[in-house]
Amino acid sequence: MARDASRVETFSDGVFAVVLTVMAVELLQNGPARASGRELPDALAHAWPSYLAYVITFGIAGQIWLGHHNMWRYVVRVDQPLVVFNLLVLLFVAAIPFTADLLSDNLRGSVVEQRLSAALYLGTVLGESLFFNLSWWWARRRELLHPDLDPELARAVSRRLLARPLLYLTAFAFVFVDPILSLVLYLLLVGLSLIRRPGDLPRFAPEVDGGVSGRGR
Repeated sequence: MARDASRVETFSDGVFAVVLTVMAVELLQNGPARASGRELPDALAHAWPSYLAYVITFGIAGQIWLGHHNMWRYVVRVDQPLVVFNLLVLLFVAAIPFTADLLSDNLRGSVVEQRLSAALYLGTVLGESLFFNLSWWWARRRELLHPDLDPELARAVSRRLLARPLLYLTAFAFVFVDPILSLVLYLLLVGLSLIRRPGDLPRFAPEVDGGVSGRGR
């Protein structure tokens, strides 16, 4: 029997909050205040890998949370497989701080270390995106979405979600050319995600219960 989706969304929001908090704590631990024997400008410049990893990771995690929030506005019921798919999304999301820490520690390392740490980091993001798509596909297939959701809007959201792992995979391929360039491409993709597209929250009008057919268009 399908159940209400509110508990799943609340739990997911808690995981995102913990991930963002852990990232901030990691940034404090790697801050220039702990670098002895350096002037502040030099210490700040020396810590650039930590800042780069933080900015990209915060952007990606924020993008994932925003997409998750937008998607779950339309989910009114959940079943066991959808809960499992959502847990797998959160599995990759929770791993982002770990892979980001590896990345910041190895951006000055050998080419092999750079590529391996960047591949683990970007592979984590790619895995999240794939299971995110699977969650949406399953919710549509099992009719767990709001019954008044416009089918055209649902298809537009599906196309949008499907494009994300394809773009991530393209950026991922650049790991083997230049790891830092690959990360910059991911950051650009995060910027592109801020452009309003089908399924996003409306700009001004508040949501009205029972009127989801045109929301986010």
